[in-house]
Amino acid sequence: MKLIDRYILKHFIQNLFFGLICFLVIFILVDLFENLDRFIDKKISLILGIQYYLYFIPEILKLVTPVAVLLSSLFTASRFVNYSELTAMKSAGISIYRYLLPIMLFGILLTGFSVYFNGWIVPKANNKKLMLERFYLGKNQIISQLSNLYIQDKKNRIITINAFDKNSNTATQISIQEFNPDSLNKLQFRADSRQMVWDSLKKDWKLIETNLRKFDNINREEISFYPSVYISELKMINSISLDPDLILKKQLKPEELQLDEFKEFVDNLERSGQEVTKAKIDYYSIISFPFASLVTILFGVSVSSNQRKGGAALQFGISILVSFIYLGFVKISQIFGYNGDIPPLLTAWLANIIFFIISAVNFLRLNKT
Repeated sequence: MKLIDRYILKHFIQNLFFGLICFLVIFILVDLFENLDRFIDKKISLILGIQYYLYFIPEILKLVTPVAVLLSSLFTASRFVNYSELTAMKSAGISIYRYLLPIMLFGILLTGFSVYFNGWIVPKANNKKLMLERFYLGKNQIISQLSNLYIQDKKNRIITINAFDKNSNTATQISIQEFNPDSLNKLQFRADSRQMVWDSLKKDWKLIETNLRKFDNINREEISFYPSVYISELKMINSISLDPDLILKKQLKPEELQLDEFKEFVDNLERSGQEVTKAKIDYYSIISFPFASLVTILFGVSVSSNQRKGGAALQFGISILVSFIYLGFVKISQIFGYNGDIPPLLTAWLANIIFFIISAVNFLRLNKT
């Protein structure tokens, strides 16, 4: 790496570290003031409070990294302008593209790390943080006894469960109904069981006291009774895309699921014929959000390298304003995506695409001047 590259990266990383620390402190203080009364009421100890915010740090870093990258880009480019170093570089034949290269390479490495960090490290920390909230603060509780579950297992199959106990992985009063796949209004067969127990070794449900009723095209009914039978042994059913983990994960927040678990969760929902638009948008957003750092680098360099001097307050104000606009655009596009107006994949990437085009156009205009 050349001396000029190390010089540019040195200032960029210093400013990035400064931005991350500033935003981290701000977020923690805001959350602390918001939850202080609750901590006091629940008699949360100092050690437990520190542990809570240690688990909260990864989520904060996930949210503020693009903002800190933007701030770092603005500060670094502004410093080069204020000290006429950018002018000296151009006089030496170093273009703005060459100036941008080491920062973008660092941004690519940061984005790759952020995908892993946001997809695996952050959910683990979020899960521990939410477990503390559930146990000590009484927030985001997971109910151990679920009742009146209605699950569309396939396009033409519906499963109803009167009650499910997650501690014993046992369901009671189960009904599995399958309809004609063409008309969806004629019942083909129905299985009613008193109890359904999950066998963790076989990875299959064991039905207890099951009445299986099969209907033909002329409304004749054939009834069979099974004292105990696995679902895989019933040829008409064979398997269902439902297991205790899927039932439990429906209660978890998306930010608690690791990226591979989230993908499996979405696939299971899709196989069962359930609505997956929101889950897909949330999944794709985990991947797309880290790429905002690359967009903010391009935007920050293009804004601060316009030969106009500006102080730190101005750069900080620009970064906050752009971040609010970006996050606002993300939320608006998500609303349209959740309603089905925009495909899930495009919804997750739309903000990055729009802001990249704006940043690229502004950067190209800067290079022509």
